[in-house]
Amino acid sequence: MFHKILIANRGEIALRIQRACRELGIPTVAVHSTADAEAMHVRLADESVCIGPPAPMHSYLNIPAILSAASITGADAIHPGYGFLSENAGFAEMVEAHGLTFIGPSSAHIRMMGDKIAAKAAMASLGVPLVPGSDGVVPDMETAREVAARIGYPVLIKAAAGGGGRGMKVAETAADLEEAWRVARAEARAGFGNDAVYIEKYLDRPRHIELQVMADAYGNVVHFGERDCSLQRRHQKLLEEAGSPVMTPAQRDALGATVTGALAKLGYRNAGTLEFLYQDGQFAFIEMNTRLQVEHPVTEMVCDVDLVREQIRIAAGNPLGYTQKDITFSGHAIECRVTAEDPETFMPTPGLVTAFHAPGGLGVRVDSALYAGYVVPSYYDSLIAKLIVHAPTRPEAIARMRRALAEFAVIGIKTTVPLHQRIVDAPEFQAGDYTIHWLERFVGAEH
Repeated sequence: MFHKILIANRGEIALRIQRACRELGIPTVAVHSTADAEAMHVRLADESVCIGPPAPMHSYLNIPAILSAASITGADAIHPGYGFLSENAGFAEMVEAHGLTFIGPSSAHIRMMGDKIAAKAAMASLGVPLVPGSDGVVPDMETAREVAARIGYPVLIKAAAGGGGRGMKVAETAADLEEAWRVARAEARAGFGNDAVYIEKYLDRPRHIELQVMADAYGNVVHFGERDCSLQRRHQKLLEEAGSPVMTPAQRDALGATVTGALAKLGYRNAGTLEFLYQDGQFAFIEMNTRLQVEHPVTEMVCDVDLVREQIRIAAGNPLGYTQKDITFSGHAIECRVTAEDPETFMPTPGLVTAFHAPGGLGVRVDSALYAGYVVPSYYDSLIAKLIVHAPTRPEAIARMRRALAEFAVIGIKTTVPLHQRIVDAPEFQAGDYTIHWLERFVGAEH
């Protein structure tokens, strides 16, 4: 096992990794910007190193500073968490080049899956179903028109190096195509430094279903079931469930067998999540995240497994130690992402938290780095807490989430707790009758 792990992240995910390390008896090193000097992940770490000023480019994305922090503290492994450098293949390579272990997949697989076109080609070659679309980059309008005519409108133009909804535009008809293609390329160039785009069929009422996998270095791959992440605003997830209200155990088994078989052939290692669109009983692969997901707690709750602990064990060279038949699914879990945003306008609301009370009770978990007196900075993602509930059935989980949200108190700044209360009260959510487009309409209908 590792002697010391540096956590190249901040906030609740840094705390989450610290907790797993502490249970394994591994000391931790927190890195932080000057803005995070009083952050909880810094306070609770065994050691901490300031790596730069507030701006992420000069701190949490500052690879030389992070590697220097690992060197001076004697850390022998780095966990990237999610976001920041977690899917940066160059960072993973540099970690290994400095004689350290990167707690995650190989740089080759990070690079492959970071290129959406390469990822789709790899999955297609391994028998994973795809959304109909272009065979690769669409270089010009003539090609775009040919592809769109072949697969039929509406179509979705997507950045090859994209994510988070940037560089993504819908063309409802042939008349919309040129403008959508131009805008998508411009957004991709601005957001990712790469204006390559591809085209796929736009599904009008899909669900966003993802499958959590874990693989060791000895060819063993398992899945921990699906998460339904369809409740999104501007392609950002707000609420997730495990399992999906619309999937059957037979569908889970079939999709799981396809995915684990594909990743075994690929030689994949460590944690990963494959994302699919699901409509009319059919699954279509869209991308793979080669890291821990924000929503991993709902999987942990229904499977009773510590995914971060498993990441660390595998990175240290241990085999999984169990097979697919050993993994069981119990009950239902829901996660609400609580952000420092106005629940009506969605404008960020950084500032001083004068009081904080986390809900509790049976089946309630809160992953957060908040405390009374903490100043939520304006430099980073607005996520301040994840509220997770688990219960024997979905209706009981909804009732528990409603109760927990009513107990959740953050005083001093506005949060999205009221929005989540409206969502869980909505008849469509309670019935499980929603798609990736539902939340946008729900929020819009309220204004």
